[in-house]
Amino acid sequence: MPDNFERIQVTPVAAALGAEISGVNLAQMDDETFAEIKEAFGRYSVIFFHDQEITPDQHVAFAERWSDININRFFKPLDTHPMIAQVIKEPDQKDNIGGGWHTDHSYDQIPSLGSLLYACEVPAMGGDTHFASMYKAYEALSPGMQETLEGLQAWHSSRHNYGYVNVDLESRKDGRIGNPELATQDALHPVVITHPDTGRKALYVNDSFTVRFDGWTQKESQPLLNYLYDHGVQPEFTCRFQWQKGSVAMWDNRATWHYATNDYAGQRRVMHRITLEGVALSA
Repeated sequence: MPDNFERIQVTPVAAALGAEISGVNLAQMDDETFAEIKEAFGRYSVIFFHDQEITPDQHVAFAERWSDININRFFKPLDTHPMIAQVIKEPDQKDNIGGGWHTDHSYDQIPSLGSLLYACEVPAMGGDTHFASMYKAYEALSPGMQETLEGLQAWHSSRHNYGYVNVDLESRKDGRIGNPELATQDALHPVVITHPDTGRKALYVNDSFTVRFDGWTQKESQPLLNYLYDHGVQPEFTCRFQWQKGSVAMWDNRATWHYATNDYAGQRRVMHRITLEGVALSA
């Protein structure tokens, strides 16, 4: 059932998170329309748009209505717009980018607010993106587990994914991901954060960038982290988005995980991503 907004049509896509927004042109909107989009983003954590024809300049302009842009250090940028990262998989490539549950830039001292992904070219089938609500994941934990986690902090790092450890991966060899010398980020964040905008509590660890709990060894940390990773992707916490050319997804990196499905062998997928600057996180 559509939600009640005056200037946009908002249709939830799943119980946990996610909504499609229609009746809007992202290349041109007034402040009142943008305010409703921002309200829907806070309510649903990830929002989707179809049938958008936006230039790189318009992509940047829409992003800058939210926050400053966080330029990705590792993805190949668009030549004309270095603040836009290219997320590409060619027909002859096996590895995709984003093919594991994660949240963007959690390795930064001040993590990203969110990400804006625009579909330039999509496969005839496959290539969906899954999202999981870390509000719902936290809320479903037992009171005892919530209390345990609220006393913990965890280390996040870029080194093991983007550093010299993984230089033999296909996406490194073909140039889609580079600059391993820049993968020096280590950041300490609460395991349970209070969202800076909504005030809701959310689980803030992820399988791609979290390495251990503060004061624990990696070996001691891994069993509990693995439990949380399995817990966080239960179907009732998730939604799935099927891309079309001209689709846009925007997700909250403080409240969600996402995962790009690699099920379109032999087809091309080209996306443009902008990551937004956030604020320091607290428990």
